[in-house]
Amino acid sequence: MDDQITSTSPLSDRSGVTDAVRAQILATEHWSLLATRSMTWNEVFSRASMFITVLSAAVVALALVAQATAFGPGFRLFALLVLPIVLLVGIGTVIRLGDINSDDFYWVLGMNRLRHAYLELAPELAPYFVTSHFDDEASIMASYGLNATLRVSRILAGTPTLVGAINIVVCGVLGALIADTAGASTLIDVLAGIGAALVAICGFGALAYSSIQNARRGYQSHFPHP
Repeated sequence: MDDQITSTSPLSDRSGVTDAVRAQILATEHWSLLATRSMTWNEVFSRASMFITVLSAAVVALALVAQATAFGPGFRLFALLVLPIVLLVGIGTVIRLGDINSDDFYWVLGMNRLRHAYLELAPELAPYFVTSHFDDEASIMASYGLNATLRVSRILAGTPTLVGAINIVVCGVLGALIADTAGASTLIDVLAGIGAALVAICGFGALAYSSIQNARRGYQSHFPHP
């Protein structure tokens, strides 16, 4: 197979260190990357849960205030104080989740390179690896289990996208609420909400694109697929 390492291992040609020691060093780094990935994914779930908790608490508080004030000026004032806090937490969550995804890209990149080193030591083991041992972008995506067809669906169903979608709704509600508080008509309220949501979509899209581009610019492939 053209993607197997069949040449004499460059690692084995170096003197002074045995292959067993090299394998131990590589395995130590591999376990370190796995532990780091585990911690970052735990943070993903914690951040998302914290945001949902804040959002749920805000919705419950708004419902109680709405019952007490009959959706009067007091309710609008309370909503204008609470919703920006929810949105702030949501924006911070999206930014952090984007950073975690970029970090995870590098952990997978590192593990691909380590598998390449393993196969330099023992090229006959190549058929037993189900993840890639090259570090170009397509090979990294293959290690994630992603191909061109699945990539879009995984992105749309990802935690950052779902949190971003909730933030877009919050932006729309906040925009409509501000317009209503200013005394606008119902039509203007709806248009203001839609406009705020569209601005949020553009903003989160630009943020995601910037995060992806920064990750791409930050690495150089050492072992591209032949």
